[in-house]
Amino acid sequence: MRTTAVRGSLAGLLLLWGLTRAALLLCVLKVIAFPGPDVTTDVSVIYRGWYDVLSSGTFPLEDVTWQYPPAAALAILSPGLLPFLEYATAFFALALVADLVTLALLLHGGRGAGRSTRGAWVWVVGVPLLGPTVYARYDVMVTAVAVAALLAAVRCPRLAGVLVGFGAVVKVWPALLLVGVRRWGAWVWAAVTGAGVAGVFAVLMPGAFAFLGFQRDRGTEVESLGALVFHVARHHGWEGQVLLNYGSVEFLGPYVGWVSTGALLLSGGALGWLVWWRVRAGRLASSGVADAAFVAVLLFTATSRVISPQYMVWLVGLAGVCLCFRGSRMGVPAVLVLGASLVTVLEFPVWFGHVVASDALGVALLVSRNGLLVAAAVVAGRVLWSATVPGRGSSVRAVARAAESPVSP
Repeated sequence: MRTTAVRGSLAGLLLLWGLTRAALLLCVLKVIAFPGPDVTTDVSVIYRGWYDVLSSGTFPLEDVTWQYPPAAALAILSPGLLPFLEYATAFFALALVADLVTLALLLHGGRGAGRSTRGAWVWVVGVPLLGPTVYARYDVMVTAVAVAALLAAVRCPRLAGVLVGFGAVVKVWPALLLVGVRRWGAWVWAAVTGAGVAGVFAVLMPGAFAFLGFQRDRGTEVESLGALVFHVARHHGWEGQVLLNYGSVEFLGPYVGWVSTGALLLSGGALGWLVWWRVRAGRLASSGVADAAFVAVLLFTATSRVISPQYMVWLVGLAGVCLCFRGSRMGVPAVLVLGASLVTVLEFPVWFGHVVASDALGVALLVSRNGLLVAAAVVAGRVLWSATVPGRGSSVRAVARAAESPVSP
């Protein structure tokens, strides 16, 4: 009877995945009109233009919107694998494949003693909450690599290191996945892989690191936590502007530099806390590495001067990995991330005009979304600390579980 129930649950999961992903595809293919601005222009216009430049053997040296590490070129060039399809259609098809691969990884990761299919459910439910933006950005591809890396970290740290190193050269943030890993082998393999891939691009294609300058000069994006300062200030005489800048809609004007610097300081504080936690933490349970990675990415997402909607895909994927482990205590933060995902699709693209206008609806949406992210980061950080740091305020039972768990990566 239990086998029948498991099969029924799996069938329901796959059916829900199929229905929701079909809806997403119909949206990006414009069979169904999704409210708000067209999210597919990044693929059909920007990515397509980069494809032509990258195909010529160089990076977009004069395009300030190119703000990605060199291996991002692989994602932009990937539609070439399907030459029988138009570029945008091929990209959407590959995004669907990455989505399916992530689901398969989470289902596999949820098998066995001490594991759960909750992680797969988080992914199946969380992705459609973000709307068609998921398939119109390459972040879903990077998330598939990150999920594979975290699941590999339990039994094969070297493979995890290779995947993390590769992922970091595609979009930087996967470097945070190793925060809970103690085995030096994983760190060495990540460093060697990252340096090797970056080195190959640097030798073969001019402008591999031009993105660093473009990233440095970015301002405060209108959806970020710090942007709330200017959304309110606009109603009290602030003289700045909202403009398309470096590929995103940003605030430009007086004091923007101060707020951007404040965001960087907050991120630096988050890094300091993570280092302090790692020094103090005891041996981690099997779920501990995934929980730590989730917390790290949460902290850096919430404090970033840019919180683009597609960043939520990372958090949904990492939350899914955490909940593959029955011992994970990230259930509440995962639910908060799902709530933030739902609000995200409302602020972009549905009512993005209200966000840009800084009106009551736009500000309310940002306060809700960013508030949920901050709450998730705070709750997740407290849970991680109490579960892994021995001493006052720690959970004795959590530490005991960690001691009884398989060897920590």
